[in-house]
Amino acid sequence: MQVLATGFGLVESPRWHDGRLWFADWIAGEIRVLIDARDTDVVVRHTSLPLCFDFLPDGTMLVVSGPQQALLRADEGGTLHTYCDLSAVSPFGFNDIVVDGRGNAYVNTPNFDMAAGPPSGDTAPGIIVLAPADGGEAHIVADDLAFPNGMAVTPDNSTLIVAESYRNQLSAFGIHDDGALGSRRVFAHLGEDAPDGICIDAEGAVWYADVPHQRCVRVRDGGEVANTVELDRGGFACMLGGSDGRTLYIVAARWPGMQALEGAVWDGQVLSAPAPASRAGWPGDA
Repeated sequence: MQVLATGFGLVESPRWHDGRLWFADWIAGEIRVLIDARDTDVVVRHTSLPLCFDFLPDGTMLVVSGPQQALLRADEGGTLHTYCDLSAVSPFGFNDIVVDGRGNAYVNTPNFDMAAGPPSGDTAPGIIVLAPADGGEAHIVADDLAFPNGMAVTPDNSTLIVAESYRNQLSAFGIHDDGALGSRRVFAHLGEDAPDGICIDAEGAVWYADVPHQRCVRVRDGGEVANTVELDRGGFACMLGGSDGRTLYIVAARWPGMQALEGAVWDGQVLSAPAPASRAGWPGDA
């Protein structure tokens, strides 16, 4: 395990793009790029919690904006412009995003008031929304999700995998030619683990980050645990990258709990570890 950069807040949304690692510091309201082993640079500033992002096939960055209830696109100078309005889909904030190889952007939301706490019982109001590559209106393509978090798309654009943090599982959806989501199944039951950010490797396994258990885990389709990387703080998300795609980048921070978010000392870090298989699919350059 190597510590690459330190001194951040709640770090999230790592992306491998254009030969470099990009990530967000939600507390600072910044999207950063790793310049070298221990230096980063701010490329976008935007106050939003969450602050997730991904890239269109032409390299344009899309940013999920909670305050604006929209997807925003960043120009070369880092200025943000409206890309797709999300306000009609849900009154609550949006969370993670993945853009597939055809330019379809999938965005999810827990779809409840975080300040009031999760809904009682087995209610799972979470949804996935599609912002089509053709510029059509955003619309719901999946529901009945228990706090959807990280998402990834397989290299053939046929399957979307989403982390359901409150169900302790990874769920897989078939993707139709028009971007709609179809058949649904459980990719992996994860016991007590609460998956957050995820990525796919060339062997079809999924890496997921786990905040409460302070680790990243590689799991195969069906639930077999193949590899585990132990951390000393919560793992919020992970991304495969590097020159050969076999470096696992991890963004991790000290989780204070929902009741202690204000004034928390996050001590966010960017870490790396060798991986057994290279990156594949999206997020990340395919």
